Amino acid sequence: MNVLAPVLPGADTVLDDAAPVIAEAARVLRPGGVFVTTVDKAAAHLVGRDICELVAPHAGHRPPTDATIRITQLAAEHGLRPQGSAAFTGHGQGRVPAKVAREVRAGRIYAKGGEDLAARLESLPDQEAPRPDPTYHVQAFGRPPR
Repeated sequence: MNVLAPVLPGADTVLDDAAPVIAEAARVLRPGGVFVTTVDKAAAHLVGRDICELVAPHAGHRPPTDATIRITQLAAEHGLRPQGSAAFTGHGQGRVPAKVAREVRAGRIYAKGGEDLAARLESLPDQEAPRPDPTYHVQAFGRPPR
């Protein structure tokens, strides 16, 4: 069995369009091979924490490009079938209010929130304490053996 688990430039971000990546994985995957990818990555950080409640309205309303259902549909279009899934903790990746506030002020994230959002983030307790680490999910898709 061959396993294709690509690490792409900018792998810490979500692709704008997963379709070409899945199409290429399906093209090069041998019968019996497995393609593994993260799914629902952006949602891993938005799970009811105090920071999340403040930033969610500024996160944009673009549908997630890596939603499990979307990735599963794309894989099926190329003859790949779900083979399993797993979850893992992003150790050390919990958000810190003070850092998020600096990023907002610099316009790197949640720019629409501006100064008001930065100030609200700075009003949260425990400014330098990381919030719980996110839990990420991976999904495996396989090419049926011949």
